[in-house]
Amino acid sequence: MDDLLRRLRAGLPAEALITDPDVTVSYGHDMASFCDAGTPAAVVLPRTVEQVQHVMRTATELRVPVVPQGARTGLSGAANASDDCIVLSLTKMDRILEISPVDRIAVVEPGVVNATLSRAVGEHGLYYPPDPSSWEMCTIGGNIGTASGGLCCVKYGVTAEYVLGLKVVLADGRLMSTGRRTAKGVAGYDLTRLFVGSEGSLGIVVEAVLALRPKPPAQLVLAAEFPSAAAACDAVCAIMEGGHTPSLLEIMDRTTVHAVNKLANMGLPESTEALLLAAFDTPEPAADLAAVGALCEAAGASEVVPAETVAESELLLQARRLSLTALETVKSATMIDDVCVPRSKLGAMIDGTAAIAEKYDLTIGVCAHAGDGNTHPVVCFDHTDPDESRRARESFDEIMALGLELGGTITGEHGVGVLKKEWLARELGPVGLELQRGIKQTFDPLGILNPGKLF
Repeated sequence: MDDLLRRLRAGLPAEALITDPDVTVSYGHDMASFCDAGTPAAVVLPRTVEQVQHVMRTATELRVPVVPQGARTGLSGAANASDDCIVLSLTKMDRILEISPVDRIAVVEPGVVNATLSRAVGEHGLYYPPDPSSWEMCTIGGNIGTASGGLCCVKYGVTAEYVLGLKVVLADGRLMSTGRRTAKGVAGYDLTRLFVGSEGSLGIVVEAVLALRPKPPAQLVLAAEFPSAAAACDAVCAIMEGGHTPSLLEIMDRTTVHAVNKLANMGLPESTEALLLAAFDTPEPAADLAAVGALCEAAGASEVVPAETVAESELLLQARRLSLTALETVKSATMIDDVCVPRSKLGAMIDGTAAIAEKYDLTIGVCAHAGDGNTHPVVCFDHTDPDESRRARESFDEIMALGLELGGTITGEHGVGVLKKEWLARELGPVGLELQRGIKQTFDPLGILNPGKLF
């Protein structure tokens, strides 16, 4: 331990190295439940690429594990420390290095907060679409590490589709560049995509070239109340089959609606079994909302309310943004799942989750990026009750099994981390798992980068 700290200090400013155990313990884990976390030997907050390289060279020489972290808003344990590791927190590398309206790119360091980047590019008439629910806190590096999504993915896609190039510090301290700044580029294997979603297990992202889009018009939102989740999901299918391209298409089930009303007195209809929100940022959003409203009514909506102004739209969206916060107040703890299924199976996923909740006598609310089929079942439980905690974990596993049975995937945007290691192996199969472990071995032969995650 003394040798590790001595070597780290040799290449770091004093303020970049934290060794006080009362402080380092606070860097031990992200926001996931049921995920083991160790005690780090030290926390490093670098400000330069050279400092990151020094950390990785030191870690390689001493065979010390390194756990990279962003804002620790993740929900899979991917940023959890291991015992005696170096936590490498990249939040101080927070500069926006370049915004180019001509090339429609931004070049940023990993610690830039998502909302900060979005506002900065907006001043140039540009738009960075990926918008996780934690966008006011989460960092671009963390978004890249977990391949984050968000509310707008139905139209604009996920983080992976906006990462053009990277600078990455490898396990041995070497600096590698991947990808491009150009609109096109197919030179060699697509290593950029390989790093997106790798959860810090292949290298440390220290710079990213991100694609931007022209800033769209302000969106208008429609809310539709349904007597069943199945009817709401039928509307989703009709909207997508009809060729519509909403900028947002979200579902909240009855449990979620009740929780939001209780938390914020939103005045949402307590009689609803499912609330569907659809938005358009087209030049004529009112016409698009009218067409979608008709499809909702045909699918059985009991009430359809289109917003007439941006302010009204924001009020409706606030209910969706409060969903996870509201469900966290139901019990002392939550497990937030992230199962993605084909859109055509969305109704079966939501109804199946309700059946699991009844089986285990638990409150499980579901909110979903309906346009992507990306559901977020939230298991609410009392963490001080061992039996209820056991039932929560078992229900979580059944929900993931249900997603796979319906042709889905165990994670659409939260990542694998510690929480879903077992389920990743099931989804990939033995051949896929062997090849992915081989990739890990190529980039990190000593196994020091974020050990214990993914595999």
